[in-house]
Amino acid sequence: MTRDIRICFIGDSFVQGVGDPEHRGWVGRVLEATAGDLTAFNLGIRRNTSDDIRRRCWQEVLPRLVGADNRLVVSFGSNDTLEENGAVRVDPGRSLENLTSILDECGRQAVTALVVGPPPVIDAGEAHLRRTVKLADEMTALCRSRHVPFIATTMELASDPTWRREALAGDGAHPGIGGYRRLADIVLTGQWRDWIAQTHH
Repeated sequence: MTRDIRICFIGDSFVQGVGDPEHRGWVGRVLEATAGDLTAFNLGIRRNTSDDIRRRCWQEVLPRLVGADNRLVVSFGSNDTLEENGAVRVDPGRSLENLTSILDECGRQAVTALVVGPPPVIDAGEAHLRRTVKLADEMTALCRSRHVPFIATTMELASDPTWRREALAGDGAHPGIGGYRRLADIVLTGQWRDWIAQTHH
């Protein structure tokens, strides 16, 4: 008996797969490598912060859920930590509040959650990377306290030559095929397979 698993992926341009000429991004590649009966929805929107994602999350996710094994993959943070007009777009405390709110609602809706950490924005500089790493560490602790799997990506991609090269050859932020393949590998070797195998209760 195959389980009918429905997965919504909500997040920013990295979730959407911006920059990938094959239009698969990491989400498409992870799904491709995952066995089983999956129905997936990519709800990534470019430039979205955690404020934007929290605001639209359940309006978009709930209509896509059925009486099945419902899952939600959340990934944000890279836009939150960008500086605009001398201030970060979203205060780190609020980023964590937004994640808490989404995870709490997952509990109420019986939706099994997984969080993928924010990828680095290569041309945004060292200060942005430091802020993103710090936010990712705080997200890790938050997820651990709630027994939600968290897959860290920031440092691994920041030092990955393919990710860096493709991002700089593109718009400075988004990689091409190789970078998204690398991010998909990080997710697949993270807690993805255990999370998919987990039975819904």
